[in-house]
Amino acid sequence: MSHHIRPLDPLDLQPLTTLWHDGWREAHLEHVPEGLIRLRTRDSFTPRLLAFGDGLRVAGPVGAPVGMCATREDELDQLFVAPEARGTDLAQRLLADGEARLAKAGIRRAHLLCVVENARAVRFYTRQGWESVGVRCEPVQTAEGPFSFDVLRFEKDLPTAPPPK
Repeated sequence: MSHHIRPLDPLDLQPLTTLWHDGWREAHLEHVPEGLIRLRTRDSFTPRLLAFGDGLRVAGPVGAPVGMCATREDELDQLFVAPEARGTDLAQRLLADGEARLAKAGIRRAHLLCVVENARAVRFYTRQGWESVGVRCEPVQTAEGPFSFDVLRFEKDLPTAPPPK
């Protein structure tokens, strides 16, 4: 099933909060510092979604999203797909959409951060042409300010827009 990638609708907010919170816990709970886990409450995800503004895209029916991709500055900040949408092409399409939005904004080299132990994500990003540049202590945003810990940083050169004719 192909899901249209679109901006957030207000009816998506609560189900997307749940999707992101549950997906984050699945991928990160055993691999990130306890201090970050305490800050990543379910209620912390809603304001984070809203803070992405135009940088957020979702996929799936209005009110029942099954995936999301958020960009911020030169970063592909978040990519999550519901378990029932895994194994489809949705993650690739959301990633490509995020890359295209970054390129359109003039970003030439983008980055993303990945939990070192998330082997499934590491394989996925590598297959999509993202290059690991190693483990680094990087800050992630929380309601209490930046929280730094070791993550795997990926980078990718994005295509440049053709010159106007």
